[in-house]
Amino acid sequence: MKKILMIATGGTIASKRTASGLAPLILSEELLAYVPAAKAFCEVEALQLLNLDSSSIEPRHWLMIAAAIRENYRRYDGFVVCHGTDTMAFTAAGLSYLVQNSEKPIVLTGAQKPIDMEDTDARVNLMDSLRFACWDGASGVSVVFGGHVIAGTRARKMRAKSYDAFESINFPCLADIRDGQIIPYITNVETGGGPAFYDRLNSDILLIKLFPGLSPALLAHVAGHYDAFILEGFGVGNLSDYEGQSFVDAVEQLASRGKIVVMATQVTHEGSDIRLYEVVSRLARDYPALMECRDMTTEAAVAKLMWILGQTTDPSEVRRLFTATIHHDVLLH
Repeated sequence: MKKILMIATGGTIASKRTASGLAPLILSEELLAYVPAAKAFCEVEALQLLNLDSSSIEPRHWLMIAAAIRENYRRYDGFVVCHGTDTMAFTAAGLSYLVQNSEKPIVLTGAQKPIDMEDTDARVNLMDSLRFACWDGASGVSVVFGGHVIAGTRARKMRAKSYDAFESINFPCLADIRDGQIIPYITNVETGGGPAFYDRLNSDILLIKLFPGLSPALLAHVAGHYDAFILEGFGVGNLSDYEGQSFVDAVEQLASRGKIVVMATQVTHEGSDIRLYEVVSRLARDYPALMECRDMTTEAAVAKLMWILGQTTDPSEVRRLFTATIHHDVLLH
């Protein structure tokens, strides 16, 4: 029988109703009490690491979760992290870079309704996560939610209230879980040699979503406060080029100051291609340091940049690491 560590961080799954709304008040041992059937296939121990609404989770908490996994790595066969849904995709991506090459599964799950409610998805999600964490074919970081197993770098919350809240973006689900049975689609094989843990992040990154009329002067105003910028452009990653005001010029100025600039797209599926249109293709030609997300999710791009800049500031190394495929995060090059 496998031994699993459940790490509780709060979120809706652990919430109770209060006069002011839902608040995370249910502790880890109580969470486990709602899934007694798990004792039939695994031995679970609980760690109450945090008790926060996931909107209050930040990169230093990713480091705390990764550190807890590292400290307990040899003692357990797998890990289940109970987490709020709002920022779960960011945490899953962050852990995918902080704990690489893990031969043991690290599963994130949560719920759209608290576990103590009668009509909740929480108990099924937690049971599915424990079951997947015990499966011999599981490894690396994943999100288990609504019967789907999604690579940690590919998850995105797509629905605010429905139980099928998460989707795998630009990549198939790793598996489905139906009636307690795991149906694998992709073998998530790590390369062996043991896990690589990291303990540094640089969160001095700004994500900007462009909209018609946004002034390019914004970039000059904030340039001194951040080391890297991710610009969510239009379509395949296009930039506005207004008469007398151009985001292309503004990005050139950032690049000339040694800032890291990454182009992304606001469109959920199929990724970016900044060489397709004239407006941005010149930037791609003249500034080799300019990078793009391709089929990577914005959540993964944010977490990946934080991880990379925590390790190096050398532009060529930043580019090499950003374009490298890590835990299924990017396939298009």
